[in-house]
Formats: sequence, C-alpha cells, structure tokens
Amino acid sequence: MSRQLAKLIHNDFRLDNIVLDPSDPFKIVGVLDWEMATIGDPLMDLGCTLGYWVQEDDPADLQLIRTMPTHVEGALTRRELVDLYGQISGLRMDRFDFYYCFGLFRLAVIIQQIYYRFYHGQSQDARAKGFALGIPVLERAAKSVMERSDL
Repeated sequence: MSRQLAKLIHNDFRLDNIVLDPSDPFKIVGVLDWEMATIGDPLMDLGCTLGYWVQEDDPADLQLIRTMPTHVEGALTRRELVDLYGQISGLRMDRFDFYYCFGLFRLAVIIQQIYYRFYHGQSQDARAKGFALGIPVLERAAKSVMERSDL
C-alpha cells in the first residue's frame, strides 16, 4: 500500500460508471456499480481507471479496444489526470507506473474472464467474442510501462 492510509475505493471507477447532471455534464450526480468496492489504497482506484484510459497518442492496437471517449481533443492525458489527482488529493504521485501497470493487468484478467464465460457458453453477450484479442494488447501496454519505468 502506498504512503497514505487505506480509504474506501470504488474498484471499478470509469466514465461509464458515473451519472452526469443533464443540465451540467461536468457535474457528477451519481456513481454506479459499487459491488467491487473495498478498503484499499486510493491510488489503486486511479490506476484501475487508467487501465481503461486510451489517449489520442496511444498505439493503434490500443485504440481498437477503447471503450470511452478519453482520446478526443480536450480530454486529459493519463499524465494530466494523475497530476490533477495528486494536486486535488494532496497525495504523492511519484512512481505511479506501478498503479497504472496494475490497472492494465487487472483489465486483462477481467476481459479474459468475460471471454472465458462467453467461449464456454456461460454468457450470450456477443461483445465478448472479440475480447480475447484485447488481452495481448493490454499485455504489450503493461510491458511498455514496465520498460520505460524507473521502478
């Protein structure tokens, strides 16, 4: 755990788990999907969020598995989001690569599990058919983080 005390974390925080105010789309009025909430390191929550975050300059294969509009002009980059989170929270954000890499690994495990259920006929969600293709993409992204990290 990082240098801060454990907090309540959502553990699946991403843009499609928030409800925005229709009259002010910059205002969050609800957070959905709390079944994975736990007590833990708040930076793990941010790292998991960034596992889903695909930005404009990411490689083409990562762009193909994008599920949120985090790549559009004006969207924060991962670095900008990490820096803003640190500024607002007062938490130290150095050596954040560990958390981001964990978020990528976690997402790879999640999509592998969803694909497994689809492959074995335990789920009929046709979107899962292509999920197996995302696993090596996330693996390459995690390896890239590890290779350029000072950890």
